[in-house]
Amino acid sequence: MNTPLLQVQQVSCERGGRALFQAVSFGLHLGQALHVQGDNGAGKTTLLRALAGLTPIAQGQVQWRGLDSVQHRAGFHADMLYLGHALGLKDELTAVENVLFSAAMAGQQLSRSEALQALTTQGLRSRAHLPLRVLSQGQKRRVALARLQSATSCLWLLDEPFVALDTDAVHALQTLLQTHVAQGGAVVFTSHQPVSLGQDMQTLRLQA
Repeated sequence: MNTPLLQVQQVSCERGGRALFQAVSFGLHLGQALHVQGDNGAGKTTLLRALAGLTPIAQGQVQWRGLDSVQHRAGFHADMLYLGHALGLKDELTAVENVLFSAAMAGQQLSRSEALQALTTQGLRSRAHLPLRVLSQGQKRRVALARLQSATSCLWLLDEPFVALDTDAVHALQTLLQTHVAQGGAVVFTSHQPVSLGQDMQTLRLQA
């Protein structure tokens, strides 16, 4: 098989001088997904933040398309979308403005109609022009998922993306991730609930 798109080699991370996990290694190719599992405190969020370049790595290396992701940060970030607990949304902007702003920050050309369509798919058409601060937590998360739906990034790093979603939204997100993988994208995600994204989905369990 060809060189993995994302190659993680012997990565270790620490918090407050204490090792969270050590020597984590895996490879992810186009059209594959990785479900990171583990108890609370095992370091799942830290691992995703480390992959995204937001948390320092104590040891090891992360390579993207065969190049060090830290040394070639610009190219890696152009190919990667990270969605964490904080969602990265702005309360003073409307839902549609948040989707447009996120696309602009990623260097992606997205029309207002395309942003509205993404929000409509998430069941938020009637909320598209409301300030984010008046939306519920579940609605805010669906705004973040609308960003995901309209993204052109190859690699998605998603920290507990199914949290605060109702049954229909969970099914819609699972379908979205399956489609992204089927179209040649790659996904690394954490979730406490069982999720299936196809035969090419790997699992990685971190030990607390």
